[in-house]
Amino acid sequence: MVIRGKVWKFGDNVDTDQIIPARYLNTTDPYELAQHVMEDSEHPEFAKEHQPGDIIVAGKNFGSGSSREHAPIAIKYAGVPVVIAKSFARIFFRNAINIGLPIVEVPQAVDEISHGDELEVDLDKGVIKNLTTGKEYSVKRFPEEIQAILKAGGLMEYARQRLLKDA
Repeated sequence: MVIRGKVWKFGDNVDTDQIIPARYLNTTDPYELAQHVMEDSEHPEFAKEHQPGDIIVAGKNFGSGSSREHAPIAIKYAGVPVVIAKSFARIFFRNAINIGLPIVEVPQAVDEISHGDELEVDLDKGVIKNLTTGKEYSVKRFPEEIQAILKAGGLMEYARQRLLKDA
């Protein structure tokens, strides 16, 4: 899977309330949530100005705060194909994998990538290329089982496919 997009860069400790403010949790419609993604963050214009395919790059502890699945769902349905960060809150990490949102921890890349850079991310080969600067970074590949969950679009679809295959 090769992803190409423009970078929106965020700092450390972007919590789930910044990703999707609690005032929008009265809906479970993922497309409605996507209209408000990152609204309370350092880039409140993100929901209105980003393009599908744009990539979120962030500092340490991305997705901290509550355990709500709404946060990775809002990001995924906003058309963000991957989030790159120095580190992720553990529950956000698991929720992202469960809903089929690829996330990768690459601290050096985060330090050297700037807002507006264009990236090419090859999750199968484990490589991030900064097309703006020419730099390349290695990404630790997910175990096969997690790769299969991501390729299926999330844990529920993966389980459904396995059940159909075994039936």
